Amino acid sequence: MRRRDFFRKSVGAGIAAGAALSFGRYNKLLGAPASHAKYDMVALMGGEPAAMFDLGIQELGGMGMFVTKGQKVLVKPNIGWDVVPELAANTNPDLVKRIIEHCFRAGAKDVYVFDHTCDNWINAYRNSGIERAAKAGGAKVVPANTENYYQEIEIPTAVKLKKAKVHELVLTTDVFINVPILKDHNSTRMTACLKNMMGVVWDRGYWHANDLHQCIADYAMFEKKPILNVVDCYNVMVKHGPQGISKEDLVLMKSQILTTDWVAGDTAAARMLNLDPQQIDYIQIAYKMGLGTTNLDSLNIRRIKM
Repeated sequence: MRRRDFFRKSVGAGIAAGAALSFGRYNKLLGAPASHAKYDMVALMGGEPAAMFDLGIQELGGMGMFVTKGQKVLVKPNIGWDVVPELAANTNPDLVKRIIEHCFRAGAKDVYVFDHTCDNWINAYRNSGIERAAKAGGAKVVPANTENYYQEIEIPTAVKLKKAKVHELVLTTDVFINVPILKDHNSTRMTACLKNMMGVVWDRGYWHANDLHQCIADYAMFEKKPILNVVDCYNVMVKHGPQGISKEDLVLMKSQILTTDWVAGDTAAARMLNLDPQQIDYIQIAYKMGLGTTNLDSLNIRRIKM
């Protein structure tokens, strides 16, 4: 699969050299006043997941733009499947760990990680590699496997999804960072930012039975939205999603998208899968509902090739 032109535009001299900073050296930059422009989106390609995030968050002004001292942070990856990292059904564990590390260095008091998994949650947490990586980064990995963890919320402006049972950490943490993996999906053609919210609710069966695309967009109207979306496009499942069958389903794209606009993030992600964003119903519904933009040309985007 060709990587889309979205990631092919040239960038200024010196970016590739800057990308070579080790995390130890890069730590010296954390906590300093942001000196970079705050872009709407940073799109990177050519690096490893942690290194791309180091550079991407720096270009956004540092994690201090999103997390301040003493805050409780929720980092929400996709941990839906009892699948090893090499098969890319779940968010890359190295990326999850690095995001957590940046949160703590920005002053976070606590960082939490969870997902309402499709497979057995204990096995999915363990075999995805995310539980181990998140704990190594200092996060608290919590379950989401019983209804007791969820509280009912209302979305009065929604079309179909007027209410939902949402994991309590969505409601009680100060900062919410969404970390989906881009991949093919048999129900919606693709999954990334917006659809990753199906892992924060209990009653997602209702979504499937009542216009899935509309419910995905409806949930995005809920007031507690991610402050930052980091789309893992490193090893991308281009067929047989969302769980996959073998490594033959994957294309190594070595890319990443950081954005504050999750509709724009999904639009860019769709292009990476060679999909027309106008043909992804939930993206178009969310755009028409005013939840973000599909017009990438209107955004201030930093494109980096490492």
